[in-house]
Amino acid sequence: MSGWIDRLKHWAKQIKRDVYAVWFAARDPDTPLLAKLVALLVAAYAVSPIDLIPDFIPVLGYLDDLILVPLGILLVMRLVPAEIMQRCRDKAEAASQKPRSTLAAAVFIGLWLLLAYAAYIYFYRATA
Repeated sequence: MSGWIDRLKHWAKQIKRDVYAVWFAARDPDTPLLAKLVALLVAAYAVSPIDLIPDFIPVLGYLDDLILVPLGILLVMRLVPAEIMQRCRDKAEAASQKPRSTLAAAVFIGLWLLLAYAAYIYFYRATA
């Protein structure tokens, strides 16, 4: 029984590495435009806390992660030339943490601040 658990753990590590590789492929200047867009969508979906089917729904909640993410990775691997994908996999293998984007972080922080300011103005005017 531990044999299939070991295979499952190995598969999960490969998926994690491939999500990073897809992220790197989306940022690689040699990746074709369509492949970049698909890679960006797949990577964003894989690391996003928002899922197509929420995780709190028993069984179905994790089904999208088990099916959609690997299918998206396979699609990206077909769209990205093999030598670029291998280079991105090598980068992913060397990476020890999740890919970060300071620009994306700044955009999200800005959006949250703007939303907080809008809520403040809305409630301030409602009580004044």
